[in-house]
Formats: sequence, structure tokens, C-alpha cells
Amino acid sequence: MKLKNTLGVAIGSLLAATSLQTLAQGQGAVEVEAFGKQYYPDSRRDIESSGELYGAGISTFLTDDVSLGLSYGEYHDLSSDDPVAADGGHKNIKGSLAALDAVYHFGEPGVGLRPYLSAGVAHQSIGQADRSGRDSSTFANVGAGVKYYFTEMFFARAGVDGMHNIDRGDSEWMAGVGVGLNFGGTQREVAAAPEPMPEPMPQEEPVPDVVSVELDVKFDFDKDVVRPDSYADIQNLADFMSQYPDTRTTVEGHTDSVGTDAYNLDLSERRANSVRKVLVDDYGVGGNRVDSIGYGETRPVADNATEEGRAINRRVEAHVEAEAQ
Repeated sequence: MKLKNTLGVAIGSLLAATSLQTLAQGQGAVEVEAFGKQYYPDSRRDIESSGELYGAGISTFLTDDVSLGLSYGEYHDLSSDDPVAADGGHKNIKGSLAALDAVYHFGEPGVGLRPYLSAGVAHQSIGQADRSGRDSSTFANVGAGVKYYFTEMFFARAGVDGMHNIDRGDSEWMAGVGVGLNFGGTQREVAAAPEPMPEPMPQEEPVPDVVSVELDVKFDFDKDVVRPDSYADIQNLADFMSQYPDTRTTVEGHTDSVGTDAYNLDLSERRANSVRKVLVDDYGVGGNRVDSIGYGETRPVADNATEEGRAINRRVEAHVEAEAQ
């Protein structure tokens, strides 16, 4: 049929149009569609067989999901019983259908599948079997189907429509397919990937100033008595510990290599205790803040083969450090 050929040309034109600039879907978009539907009339009507409805429609999207559209189609291949018809009782019936439908689309605008539901009203004008002229009826429509958007612009549709004749009280339905174009929508802004937050600059932990004091008290050979010339050094340590009351220290006693190991260990402990006693008794450092230990001859700092070296090894050492105030 000539109309079917025209529909084929329209489909080809729609396919060719997809090579044009792609336009966004969504609110404000306009869709045009060519469709073909199989029409199943109510059995109580004088129409003998089902036929086709071919037409086109245009709709606009009120939101990203809701569109409102107008469509118009003409019936073909419909016939009815007519005793006086020239073809032996069958009369070709012509007619048209104009509809206004609101459609709700599921899913997000863009390439892919979007199911839909529709509702609206239609006006049918159709020929009669037993008289000339056309009969007019108002229909309430509901429908469901799916659209598949091959691109932002080009889509195909398949669906079914239920039609209730408000004037006659009967019901009919149609099933069909269509192809169309979507264009003119507001360009959707693609959210830019957030720029990575700059790494916070590592905060430099303030390094406290550390102050310290060293004590190195020398002893005569085989003696554990603190020499008078060492008291000033011991007082210096006591003053430091008084300034920093949270400090503690351990005084360490040492000997040279002359004598047995056991004797030298005992001598080193006595030397350490002598220095601790001066700190606590003479300069008031709390006894709980000062420990003492002896290492004998095991930790020399000079050569025990010489007198000078042995004199250096006869010693008591202490070390105290604190955060500067």
C-alpha cells in the first residue's frame, strides 16, 4: 500500500537523521514519531475484521519523565458486512483517530531502555456498515510499553493501548510499534569529577629544645671518697635537677683494671653511692630521683696499660636531660 511505503520512507529518514548532531533528552525536549498499530475493534461493532492504524505524533517533555503528546492516524484494511455492497457484502471502512496522551517514562534520560505508562483521551471518526457518513466516539485511553533509545536522538517503541468508548460503553485495544526522534531538550550538564583535595601539608611537630648536663667525678686509686674539687660539678648537677624537678638520674661507678673483678665491682658501687649521698644529703636532691650502680672495670674509656689511662677510668658518671623551659 502507498501509505505503508510512505511509512518505510519515514523510518529510513529517521535512521538517516541520527547521523546529525546528537541532542539531549529531558525537560523541554520534543519527540516526533511515526507508528503503525494493529486495531482490534469490539465484537459488538459492525466491523468484521481487525485492521491497521498508521500515523504520526508529536510530544513535548514537561519534565525529564513526563511528556504530553498529540497523535493522528488513519485506519486501513477494515471491512464490515453490507448486504448491498458491490463486493458481495463487504464494505471497506475508512476512519481516523486523534489522541491526546500524557506519558510517564521510567528510568533516566539517555541511551538505553525506558518503560512507560500512558493515559489520555481520543476522538474516533469511522465509517458505518449500514449507512453513509461517519460515526464519532470519544475514548479514554490507557497504555504501556517500552522505548529504546539507540542514541540520545533516535528511539524505537513498542506498546499496547486499551481504549474504552465513553459514548458506546464498549472497549477496544491496539498493539503497535513506532520509531522517532528526540530533539531540542536542555543540554544536561555532566557533573565534572571533583578535583582532588590537596594533601594537607604535614604539620611539623615542634621539636622541644633539650638541655642536658654531664657529671664526671674522678677518684684517687683504691678510694671511694669524693674529692673536694669534684663538689662543684656535683652541685651543678643538683642545681640542674632542682630547675627541672621531673628529672631523674643514675650515677654509674667505674674502676681501673687493678685488682680482682669482685673487688673492683664493689669499689665501683661504693664510688657511685658516695656521689649519690652528696647529691641527696648535701644538695637536697630527692633520694627517689637518684639511683646508683657499679660496673667495676668492665667499661673502660681509656687504656688501663698506662697510669694516665687508669686515672681516667677511676670515675663516676651521670647524665640528665630535660626539655628547655
